[in-house]
Amino acid sequence: MNERTLMSRLYDDFIYQNRYLYLVKGLGNTVVITVFALLIGVLIGVFIALVRVNYQQSKKKGLLLRLANLACGLYLTVIRGTPMVVQLMIMYFVIWASGAPIMIAILSFGLNSGAYVAEVIRSGIQSVDRGQTEAGRSLGLSAGRTMRVIILPQAFKNVAPAIFNEFIVLLKETSVAGYVGIQDLTKGGDIIRSITYDAFPPLIAVAIVYLVIVICLTQVLHVIEGRLAKSDLR
Repeated sequence: MNERTLMSRLYDDFIYQNRYLYLVKGLGNTVVITVFALLIGVLIGVFIALVRVNYQQSKKKGLLLRLANLACGLYLTVIRGTPMVVQLMIMYFVIWASGAPIMIAILSFGLNSGAYVAEVIRSGIQSVDRGQTEAGRSLGLSAGRTMRVIILPQAFKNVAPAIFNEFIVLLKETSVAGYVGIQDLTKGGDIIRSITYDAFPPLIAVAIVYLVIVICLTQVLHVIEGRLAKSDLR
């Protein structure tokens, strides 16, 4: 009797009227938001890291560099000091009320991720030996070209695991997208719950999907770390 009851619940929650598609669509939106938000976060992070490193290393700090460093510091303070869900709701209900929800989510999560990626990349740049910069300048390369050709590739190699870990964290953070009506994976499970009035199967299914994805990504991270460790020994 209990087994038939459980099977009936699973049928009602996932099979009847193809309700599992709520999870499929939600998973698709979650992946899209996560991937594009991370790309935006990396671009923002690289820019902020370069500004802050140049400000720290520059002997002559011009007005433009001072203003840029001040703006970057303010951005980092605000983003890192406020909850992600509040930032998302401000972006959706206040700043960009008429925009497409998915685009708003991508931008919101991207801006949030950029604040954390910036510090990761800055630490990666600073971990590269200063002799690399001096060697590049001695070869006649400009400061900008030295940074692009010599320093940044080594910095990205050093922080690749940390950036990949940010991807995993960002994937889980997107679960708050439902606060602004976006049908992400978590919201998909909640929609099923609201239809069937049965919370356990759909929410457990959501948790399992997140868990499987994170386990798979963690294994990929271990592979990346292993290959980077081997390349360092050569």
